[in-house]
Amino acid sequence: MSRVQIMLFVAVVAVSCWFLVQPAIAQITDPSEVTALKAIRNKLLDPMNNLKTWSDGDPCSSNWKGVLCYNSTLEDGYLHVEELQLLKMNFSGNLAPEFGQLSYLKILDVMWNQINGSIPKDIGNITSLKLLLLNGNQLSGPLPAELGYLPNLDRIQIDQNYISGPIPKSFALLNKTRHFHMNNNSLSGQIPPELSRLPRLVHLLLDNNNLTGYLPPELSRTPNLLILQLDNNNFNGTSIPASYGSMAKLLKLSLRNCNLQGEVPDLSSIPQLGYLDLSQNQLTGAIPSNKLSNNITTIDLSSNSLTGPIPGNFSGLPNLQRLSLENNNLNGSVPNAVWKNMVFTGNRSLLLDFQNNDLTSLSSPLNPPANVSILLYGNPVCSSANQLNIEQYCQNQSVNPSPGGSGNSKTNCNPCPSDSGYEYNPLSPILCMCAIPLEVGYRLKSPGFSDFRPYSDSFQLYLSSGLELSLYQLFIDSFIWEEGPRLRMKLKLFPNNTSLFSDSEVLRIRGMFTGWLIPDSDIFGPYELLNFTLGFYSNVIPNRGSSGLRAGAVVGIVLASVAVAVALSTLITILIVRRRSKYHAMSKKRSISKIPIKVDGVKGFTFEEMALATNSFSSSSQVGQGGYGKVYRGILADGTVVAIKRALEGSLQGSREFFTEIELLSRLHHRNLVSLVGYCDEESEQMLVYEFMPNGTLRDHLSAKSKEALSFSMRLSIALGSARGILYLHTEADPPIFHRDIKASNILLDSRFVAKVADFGLSRLAPVPDIEGDLPGHVSTVVKGTPGYLDPEYFLTHKLTDKSDVYSLGVVFLELLTGRQPILHGKNIVREVTSAYQSGMIFSAIDSRMGSYPSECVEKFASLALRCCQDETDARPSMPEVVRELEIIWRMSPETYTSPLESVVGELKNETPTSSSLVDSQPYLSSDVAGSNLISNVMPSIAPR
Repeated sequence: MSRVQIMLFVAVVAVSCWFLVQPAIAQITDPSEVTALKAIRNKLLDPMNNLKTWSDGDPCSSNWKGVLCYNSTLEDGYLHVEELQLLKMNFSGNLAPEFGQLSYLKILDVMWNQINGSIPKDIGNITSLKLLLLNGNQLSGPLPAELGYLPNLDRIQIDQNYISGPIPKSFALLNKTRHFHMNNNSLSGQIPPELSRLPRLVHLLLDNNNLTGYLPPELSRTPNLLILQLDNNNFNGTSIPASYGSMAKLLKLSLRNCNLQGEVPDLSSIPQLGYLDLSQNQLTGAIPSNKLSNNITTIDLSSNSLTGPIPGNFSGLPNLQRLSLENNNLNGSVPNAVWKNMVFTGNRSLLLDFQNNDLTSLSSPLNPPANVSILLYGNPVCSSANQLNIEQYCQNQSVNPSPGGSGNSKTNCNPCPSDSGYEYNPLSPILCMCAIPLEVGYRLKSPGFSDFRPYSDSFQLYLSSGLELSLYQLFIDSFIWEEGPRLRMKLKLFPNNTSLFSDSEVLRIRGMFTGWLIPDSDIFGPYELLNFTLGFYSNVIPNRGSSGLRAGAVVGIVLASVAVAVALSTLITILIVRRRSKYHAMSKKRSISKIPIKVDGVKGFTFEEMALATNSFSSSSQVGQGGYGKVYRGILADGTVVAIKRALEGSLQGSREFFTEIELLSRLHHRNLVSLVGYCDEESEQMLVYEFMPNGTLRDHLSAKSKEALSFSMRLSIALGSARGILYLHTEADPPIFHRDIKASNILLDSRFVAKVADFGLSRLAPVPDIEGDLPGHVSTVVKGTPGYLDPEYFLTHKLTDKSDVYSLGVVFLELLTGRQPILHGKNIVREVTSAYQSGMIFSAIDSRMGSYPSECVEKFASLALRCCQDETDARPSMPEVVRELEIIWRMSPETYTSPLESVVGELKNETPTSSSLVDSQPYLSSDVAGSNLISNVMPSIAPR
């Protein structure tokens, strides 16, 4: 090619590039929206520096993170913000009123952060808004009535916050809204009957609030309602309207624990009803004898006062998975044909729970298939169990939640490169195809079944088709039931028989989730996105900020397309070479990022030792599971029983954080702290090994389901032990530590019911003297902890002090006294007990299961607990004062109140406490080493969040 030709080629490319970028140069974001975005940023606390790009350049043309724009057809010529995607970025702070200035916003997504304060009423000014996604934060205050004037709103999600006050009647004006997700808040008052006017409403989720009044009969007139979920509210002993039996499109009706009375309505006319839960009310009368829909999977009428025989209409329901009628007054014969006309294949099963009724006979011999479980304990018929050959059905059994599970990803292939994120797609038609998947945290919020296993294949088909993927691209890595009940899943999405997704495909899939573009399903119900882990593809998302420029660049692209055709092939070659170089550099960087761990005094175990201790991590060894991973009971080679917490992949953020946790725990040695035995860090596995605590958590023993209640002396002993453990952390640990997550499920009990404080995953080092020797009074930090136990002042100021632990411990003391949970049905234990104490009715709040107790000691204990729970930090006692007062109450408690359960700790009762007993800093290692519910991350949250 001659010099002239080269110069001509360069000129053509330059002109073409000028055309390509010209629209971007000409257009900027509306200045008022730029001002609003900066005000929004200033109101948010951003410890991860996610909004660092919000400082320079133009929002729409400079790739501000989470800002998605488009070209307006208006004559103003500006770009406008269409979406704010700020999912799970660890923000705290407040929502700015300036959100209301984003006049063209369609999606506002700040889910799964820690934002507090109230919802600005100014959001009601965004008439273009379609998705308002605020769930999973710490928002409080009332719902602004202005939100009812959003004419295009499709979905409002405020669940899992602390929103209080009534549901505004203006919400009845949201004529385009289909999804009302307001569960797990503190909403109060009457459900507005006016909501029945909403023509497009399909999901009304108001469970776990403090709603009162009556159930509006008018809701039966809501034309398209599919799910009505109102569990755990208080409807003041009213009845279920008979009109609910005429809800023609209803798929799920869940009214558990709502203080409802009257009879069970006839719901046989609802043609597609698939899930019915009316349990834990005060319903009376007979069960209606009309047959329910063939779609029904779950019927739960347990814990009512129902009478009469079990009707025959439960027979022949082809999709039934669970029939729960326990804890009623049902009489007559045990039905033996419920499973009639049912086909049991694979994992399909049926649970019939008839426990604790008045069933006296069998209509004919029981001979159920192997997949049918029948529970009859607590019925008179079991007195003749031997003669009737029904011993196996008369055992006292707790009904466990439906099982979770994981996909089978085992192959005979050689390992993929583990340091670069590659793994096999176990479903790929190409054998041993290594690829880098996308990981998605996904949760079904109101599924229409009790057991997911028979529906796993249809779910895979539903979601893959909804995402426009091939069936083998979606792999269900694991699933687990959570309180609600809700079904949480970890999904892996694989490229279509290539090793990598293209950038455009990553953006498309993410947009399907974040825009709620996946069609709804009758059986699987509404879903929520918990996380969308980009991993290797992290560099893709910033490009989305300029996606709106494509429309403005069309003319330039058309004019330049011919001229740059040759140049593109060269550029593509260069980009491929650079991308491969970048990938290899990233792989190399990842391969050397792992740091070796060695901590004096803490044993390092091999993966082989951990597998041997747990029988290869068998399900029979598993004793707990949660967001962190699974907990197994293990037996080491020397016979020591331990609890092994095995992290899910990605739950510990790298070896440095893992090392920090081990190093912190290795310094703590006290009788009332759970001891770290060792760790394992190899073969992409990270595990912590603790002493085993055979008596589980304090929360277990305060539950109404506990077989034997704790006496007052035992509760006082646990309170004193817990307080001594916290005092050690504050004053004797080197350096001192603020626990930050004290709660009943983090206080474990060994074989002798000695209390031990556990879980230091949220702990922070106490402040140290500055250069002038002054000691700061607090640690400034993002608010962490468990709702119901959080120090109000810490929550408001983000200033963590030793008195923050005092507040949380005070809440535990109130639990010990009352047996109640910190937050239940919107009622706060501190407010409830304070009211009883001030009115002279404190003894009416005491746990009746505690038996006899010394009233003077109980009153002093209650007084101490309430002083620990004062809103003002300075009004609370210090930890030394708490321990000292507990020891005084302990000495006051007479021997006559010692229960048989307490005899195993009699030595503590005979001990004469001295000032030295305030802190027992001697190491204490039980031969029974960490427990069935070891770590709070593995336990369900106490508050129904």
